[in-house]
Amino acid sequence: MSVPVAEEGTVEEWALEYVNSTSLAFKRAPVPPLRFAPSDAARLAAPRTPGRPPELRVARRAMKTKGPEAIRAPEVRAGLLHTFLHHELQAAELMAWAILAFPDAPEPFRRGLLGIARDEIRHLGFYEAALQELGFEVGAFPVRDWFWDRVPSSATPLQFVATFGMGLEGANLDHTARFAQRFRAIGDERGAALQELVGAEEVPHVRFALHWYRAWAGEETLASWSSELPAPLSPLLMRGSPLDRSRRREAGFSEAFVDALDRWSPT
Repeated sequence: MSVPVAEEGTVEEWALEYVNSTSLAFKRAPVPPLRFAPSDAARLAAPRTPGRPPELRVARRAMKTKGPEAIRAPEVRAGLLHTFLHHELQAAELMAWAILAFPDAPEPFRRGLLGIARDEIRHLGFYEAALQELGFEVGAFPVRDWFWDRVPSSATPLQFVATFGMGLEGANLDHTARFAQRFRAIGDERGAALQELVGAEEVPHVRFALHWYRAWAGEETLASWSSELPAPLSPLLMRGSPLDRSRRREAGFSEAFVDALDRWSPT
């Protein structure tokens, strides 16, 4: 049986190449203007794992988390930025994955994924520049493909927006606010400003996910949303401490949802 071939110059061709590529230069390259393949074009299988540039050493175990004061050391701060950089890379790859995984989703949804991928690649560049200012390069620290280990379990576009957009990107609203405070506390104003910038640019991504969640499932409640998270994911992993209520409101979460998320605990 012949393998479907991507139509040249299409979003689908780019998405497949982006996920599969082992070129760091390609992974950091801006997305060019592209068109979607016609509806009768051959369907491309969404890869289950990403290509990894040789510069990136993938670890299977989590690295030990450093305390707030530890980031005074440039190497520790660089390691943190490197982790954030890899989060952005995985986010861009998973937007490309979702374009391929859900070919029957509305084109405005898939075009929105492409726009978010562009943002994530741009954020990757921000983190790489900050890393280099500290004297380090991409690949100086091991990485984990944590998002890839979990997000492709999403079987529907609804599960994808619940898991990645409302869940992981929603949590990043909290995380970026917390790390901005940590960077500022040690006098790294540039690092704090970068966290605030990335956090602000995540707000429209979360709003996009909420829009499509409501279009497909109705108004969000903690129970309805958490039922869409592929096991073993739970709300525990989809929030930071403390919650950034201001940014979550800006993204469109209801007060009732944010309150319920804040109160949630494993049973």
